[in-house]
Amino acid sequence: MTEPTEPIQPPSPTSPASPASSAPADAPPAADGPAATPTAPAQPAAHAPRQRAPVMLHMPVDVRNVSLALLALFASVALLHWASAVFIPIMLSLLLTTALRPTVEALWRWHVPRWLGAGLLLVAIVSGLATTAWSLSDGAAQLVDSLPVAAKKVRDNLKNRTGASSPLDNMQKAATQIEQAANDNGASTPPRRGVQRVIIERPPFNIRDYLWSGTMGLMSALGQLMVVIFLTYFALASGNLFRDKLVRIAGTTLERRKITIHVLGDITGQIQRYLLVQVFTSVLVGLATGTAYWALGLENAAVWGVVAAVLNLAPYIGSALVTGASALVAFLQFGTLDMALAIGGASLVIHTIIGNLLTPWLTSRASSMSPVAVFVSVLAWGWLWGLWGLLLGIPVMMAVKAVCDRVEDLKAIGELLGD
Repeated sequence: MTEPTEPIQPPSPTSPASPASSAPADAPPAADGPAATPTAPAQPAAHAPRQRAPVMLHMPVDVRNVSLALLALFASVALLHWASAVFIPIMLSLLLTTALRPTVEALWRWHVPRWLGAGLLLVAIVSGLATTAWSLSDGAAQLVDSLPVAAKKVRDNLKNRTGASSPLDNMQKAATQIEQAANDNGASTPPRRGVQRVIIERPPFNIRDYLWSGTMGLMSALGQLMVVIFLTYFALASGNLFRDKLVRIAGTTLERRKITIHVLGDITGQIQRYLLVQVFTSVLVGLATGTAYWALGLENAAVWGVVAAVLNLAPYIGSALVTGASALVAFLQFGTLDMALAIGGASLVIHTIIGNLLTPWLTSRASSMSPVAVFVSVLAWGWLWGLWGLLLGIPVMMAVKAVCDRVEDLKAIGELLGD
């Protein structure tokens, strides 16, 4: 007779389980050898710093589109440099048209036809500039003639103060002696048999060649000036014809036309404010320079004031030219370096305060461009177009920024140019 068996109770969750029963069913069999005691996973030390994963910004970059954009940019720069004789008059005409359009529109509201108002305005401007240049021509000619004499006097004065010749003069004397010794050696050596001596003679100085080249340069400048005047006249006489055409070309939807009108309005407003800033600062620089030179006793102070006002339109370079030339003329007139330094220092202070501090700040306020973008634009366009690039670079970048602010894919460029 068998004894009744008790039912097997399952192990309680709180009771410790044997290693055999706690192993998972699909675990591999243990290898032969001494039994290994299970170890807990190592915990990080309390003093060890916790390393965080770096934050990564995932931006898909289309290399093909970026390469095409760079190639298009380089091709545009090369085209602007190669065809500068065409683009510079066009840009000057657009600048003058934007500046003079409000006056022509005011005359048109007074029942004066646009073609007549534009013609009268341009004739008045050209006549005023010609009259001013003619009235100041004698003082300007005297000023130009005095510059070489002043430079020679400054060099002689510095040489007398140092008491010895400069290294450049010593090098020139050494080069002259070496050339003379080589000529003497060549003249004393008889020519070898079968060798014919060739003597190269320099052509005599002919003033007609220089006059012809100067005349051609002057005729080219006058031709470009006439092109600018005629382009400005036709643009002013046409009224809003080109703006209406651009609006029609932009598209048939009302939204595109509104965006085009806003872009053209932004460009016109920013360029007009920029021109007002330039005129205001140039007049201020001219008045301050003329007054300071008159107080210090410099001759032709009015001419210097006009020159400083005109050259102020070329940022950073005009101030350097006025400072250096006025210091030379002051040394010629007074004969002392102290007065030359005083005249040059006065010009430098005026241009530093007004031209290099006030003008970029007002320009950035008028155009919503950062002063850094203004400075870089001046450098880039000055390298591309020379003196005209210094004048036209900022208006061109204003137009670029106005377009970029309204185009969705180009807003990043507008943000970089903005303040």
